[in-house]
Amino acid sequence: MSQFLNASDAARRLGISTKALRLYEQRGLLAPIRSDAGWRAYGPEDLERASEIVALRALGFSLAQVARILKGDASGLEPALAAHQASLEGRVRELVEAIDGVRALRGDLARGSAPSASELARTLILTPGLHVAFDLPWPWGGEPFELRDIPPLTYITGPLGSGKTRLAIRIAEQIDGVFLDLDRAADPSLQPKIEATVGLLVQDGATDTAALRALLSGLEASTPVVVDLIEQGLDRPTQEALIAHLRRRSPGMPPLFVMTRSSSILDLDALGPDEAVLFCPANHAPPFRVAPFPGTPGYEALASCLAPPEVRARSEGVIAVRR
Repeated sequence: MSQFLNASDAARRLGISTKALRLYEQRGLLAPIRSDAGWRAYGPEDLERASEIVALRALGFSLAQVARILKGDASGLEPALAAHQASLEGRVRELVEAIDGVRALRGDLARGSAPSASELARTLILTPGLHVAFDLPWPWGGEPFELRDIPPLTYITGPLGSGKTRLAIRIAEQIDGVFLDLDRAADPSLQPKIEATVGLLVQDGATDTAALRALLSGLEASTPVVVDLIEQGLDRPTQEALIAHLRRRSPGMPPLFVMTRSSSILDLDALGPDEAVLFCPANHAPPFRVAPFPGTPGYEALASCLAPPEVRARSEGVIAVRR
């Protein structure tokens, strides 16, 4: 058994959580052996397969898509690879622009013209993105809030009553975006446009419902969109297919903010470099950006917020009564 690792060591080597390993096993993607004491043990083949799953998840594939790819089914690969290629090409353009900027500064310096601090900052900070700054609404006390370099996809989450909806509305106002509230309905004029997307999502395990079509209609806006509780009316397979689709959006599209309390939408083990998490604490402390790594500030509270409903109910002091 010297070549085998326990779940904690395997997860650490792969850079994921033990929860992710258990989820892969539940979905039939991994089948670790058991030790004499009944503990899971991961051998070289398990680790190789798990690393493949992690890489596919990093490309934005849902677990249903990963399962098909591991079985040799290449359907659905083209959109994901095209989106990944576009992202890489965008980064290349950014690097070329940065190199040209540094070259120009060196040329000025050689001619005896020293660059100013602002010129250095503009040149050396790659792709400064959209950012907003405003005073927080109630239930906060008007504290200043700033969000810099907004990525293509940002999650807003927090326990019940934490103010996340008010934060989402204020962000939509500040970025001149659309706030897609819970009372959403499909726009008949957009149905032909979203038909192909619905077909792809159904192929990935989603259920074609009015709630899904209403959401996709709202996401067709040409401005930034902030979505209130994106999982409303969607079952788990639909949520997983949807978020995989949203991760593959073109890098040139407007930023998207999604409010959620679903671990199927906000999977901490699948977050990519173009995503961010805003967490609203229960004590009405100002919202802050959370790094998706155990041990970082706010991570445990974030993980608790995304826990199953019965666990969240206990942590929030709510008594769940089943009738």
